[in-house]
Amino acid sequence: MNFDKPFSVSAEKQNETAKPSRSDAEAAVRTLIRWAGDDPDREGLVDTPDRVVRSYEEFFSGYAADPKAILERTFEEVEGYDEIVLLRDIRLESHCEHHMVPILGKAHVAYMPHRRVVGISKLARLVEAYAKRLQIQEKLTSQVANAINEILQPLGTAVVIEAAHQCMTTRGVRKAGVTMVTSRMLGTFRENGETRRELLAMIGNPSSGETRFG
Repeated sequence: MNFDKPFSVSAEKQNETAKPSRSDAEAAVRTLIRWAGDDPDREGLVDTPDRVVRSYEEFFSGYAADPKAILERTFEEVEGYDEIVLLRDIRLESHCEHHMVPILGKAHVAYMPHRRVVGISKLARLVEAYAKRLQIQEKLTSQVANAINEILQPLGTAVVIEAAHQCMTTRGVRKAGVTMVTSRMLGTFRENGETRRELLAMIGNPSSGETRFG
């Protein structure tokens, strides 16, 4: 499986999907400023296209990340450790693919090792690799869990994400304070209710909101 890209592009569409130049991106921002009703050449906005493009380079840096490379270095000297490894409260910053506004929250990532473990910072980097793309929360949850499960091949993998979506809190229905909770349980976390309950107790009660268990 290719973990580097969220989707493949057919050869026929390569020309129309080729990445625009930086000047193209800045011109697009200038167009949006004019569309909003302002003058992109006035003092306060003249450097805005450059700033926006530099911001987007940070917001969407995940497209250049290789999840397999992030997880490929593992450690086998674990002295028989085969209990839950949990990284809790990983700060999450992503962008909704429908409105391109922020998704802000936290991720809890767990796995049950099978002979090898990975450095805990790699789990946080994996979350960031997928979060720094245009996303929906359900897909993000599955991508992180599936990558861990397929690359590390543990006894079980679990990802729980709690996040607020500004496409809902700052526009549309404007319901502030709403948190969406999604989860993806694989292996023993899906099959063994006792193990799943132990994990959820370690995480603590997820924020109230919409919960989707995968």
